[in-house]
Amino acid sequence: MTTRRLVERLQGLAFGGDYNPEQWDEPVWKEDDELMRRAGVNLATVGVFSWALLEPEEGRYDFGWLDAHLDRLHANGVAVDLATPTASPPPWFTLAHPDALPVTPGGTRLVHGSRDTYCLSAPAYREAARRIASALAERYGDHPALALWHVHNEYVTLCWCEHTAAAFRVWLQARHGSLDALNEAWGTAFWGQRYGSWEQVLPPRATQWHRNPGLTLDFSRFFSDEVIAAYAEQRDAIRAHSDRPVTTNMMQPGYQNVDLWALGREVDLVAIDHYPDRQGLGAAADVAFAADRARSLAGGAPWLLMEQGTSTVYAGDRTLAKEPGDILRHSLGHIARGSEGALFFQWRQSKAGAEQWHSGMVPHAGPDSRVFAEVTETGAAVARLAELAGSTVTAQVAVLHDSDAWWAMNSDGLPSSELDYHSALRGAHRALWDAGVVTDFAHPEVDLSRYRLVLAPALFLLSDTGAANLRRYVADGGTLLFQHFGGVVDDRVHARLGGYPAAPLREALGIRVEEYRPLGRDERITLSDGSHGTAWSESVRAVGAETVVAYTHGMLAGSPALTRYGYGGGEGWYLSTRLDDADYAALVARLLDAAGVGPVLPGLPSGVEAVTRHGEDGRRWHVVLNHSAEPVSLSGNAHDLLTGGPVEDLPPGGCAVLREGPAR
Repeated sequence: MTTRRLVERLQGLAFGGDYNPEQWDEPVWKEDDELMRRAGVNLATVGVFSWALLEPEEGRYDFGWLDAHLDRLHANGVAVDLATPTASPPPWFTLAHPDALPVTPGGTRLVHGSRDTYCLSAPAYREAARRIASALAERYGDHPALALWHVHNEYVTLCWCEHTAAAFRVWLQARHGSLDALNEAWGTAFWGQRYGSWEQVLPPRATQWHRNPGLTLDFSRFFSDEVIAAYAEQRDAIRAHSDRPVTTNMMQPGYQNVDLWALGREVDLVAIDHYPDRQGLGAAADVAFAADRARSLAGGAPWLLMEQGTSTVYAGDRTLAKEPGDILRHSLGHIARGSEGALFFQWRQSKAGAEQWHSGMVPHAGPDSRVFAEVTETGAAVARLAELAGSTVTAQVAVLHDSDAWWAMNSDGLPSSELDYHSALRGAHRALWDAGVVTDFAHPEVDLSRYRLVLAPALFLLSDTGAANLRRYVADGGTLLFQHFGGVVDDRVHARLGGYPAAPLREALGIRVEEYRPLGRDERITLSDGSHGTAWSESVRAVGAETVVAYTHGMLAGSPALTRYGYGGGEGWYLSTRLDDADYAALVARLLDAAGVGPVLPGLPSGVEAVTRHGEDGRRWHVVLNHSAEPVSLSGNAHDLLTGGPVEDLPPGGCAVLREGPAR
């Protein structure tokens, strides 16, 4: 219902982005009005970093300038996603409340001068955030421009100060109940770390060597709950004065220390920001990865791309540009997988400030530029797709994702530095994307019965409930690929005894891992079928499972590297090494074929992406994106919403949205 309300308000899909008129003057505002009409903008995010203007001193508000801009946007047919500005406290706040500034693990208190200079656990900050959220909602809760509320911006700041320590202890007491239970959970008998009073418990600050893994995992859980509580306080303050939907922008994949499953249950509409970290085909795959995760966090419901860059690719130590056509292709890539529109950061590229080199819809060069021409083309394309609103995307395959597993894999002292949680998730998703298969992400403890194939690439931590759930999934007819160093610790980060993975799951895999044997840096081993493993190997004993591929090196020669086991009505596969990308893709393709899962539009060549959105009335829309350098022929005579007619050939870089079923 939430997305339906937004779509009805916009009369179609959302298009626009962050708008910061306070950075400009009246002649620019007048040009903005004309350029927004030209580009097809119908939604603007306003006020994200405006706290110092909205509340120039504590308790005194200045809403006059915001009144004028909201009225102006409404008069020009642009709806507003109104933000609470709490990601950027004003200088007066940090001067008055220096204890609310964040502290690093090493004990350094940061100073004002950037954004995100706050401690989420500081009472003064939480009270000030509730106060400004409530004041905004009371004034604008029923403003005719208002379509959506945007709480905060990218909750990212962690803190290790005394406020955090006190809140952490309260959280630990609620979770564990007693010091004896906490000491048992954290294994404090090792290294003589036993706690004798709650006051002795500190956040995982900088220390001499390895930190206790139970402590670090619980701190990540605590801070995730602190983020959600802070969001919920502002959301509830808004709901007291407004009936418009409320959300916050999530970051993907690991930028925020927050359980996105839990946060997704608290928002009225899942919204994400996405900036690829590579160019070309890799960027297209990254768009799909982020979009599939967002849809999964929304429980399969439509969601919203809140931010992307017109020409922003964060590649390590530099920001790269996007290629011509990427603005449209990336926007349609998100819409294909369930987004109810495409928004950007930001409308006009800033002429000054810390992000003046972040791309904008109107670049420094102005509207007479390639970027704005592509923005206008994209806006026109999005406007033609109004009938997709409310339609959904289905998947027959899932990749398992659990924040606990991610946080646990960040523990000090793991056997290999090459065990990276999100790289493993990306690798699994990329193999499915290359095969043309749309993917859901799922938590290991939820009902998986609708999926024909489930991949578990990085479940280092697996709870007893999750292990039993995966065993049941296989027994009931599913196909599971469980991967190396998985299920080796429980939800307290205690090692599984008697062999890996967790006992209930071992039953469904027909194996027992007795020893892990990490490979040397850059070491590459050849397996019995000619495939290659890197980074990791294990001593695996088959307990009923068939050895599909064996090791050929050292003490593992002849022992299982890949196994298959029929259990109940399904199959459990176990992969004990990290395969090269091509070999892993071949394995995934084999499993897809066996499970009877294929691309939505069979026969398309490599580099051509196709996703189907399904309407409640039986209509379907196939979004086809040609990421290759060659034209591709499309079979049939479907109606293309982008061109308004049939399409037979898609040129390199071309896009089509093909309708099946009658027009409304």
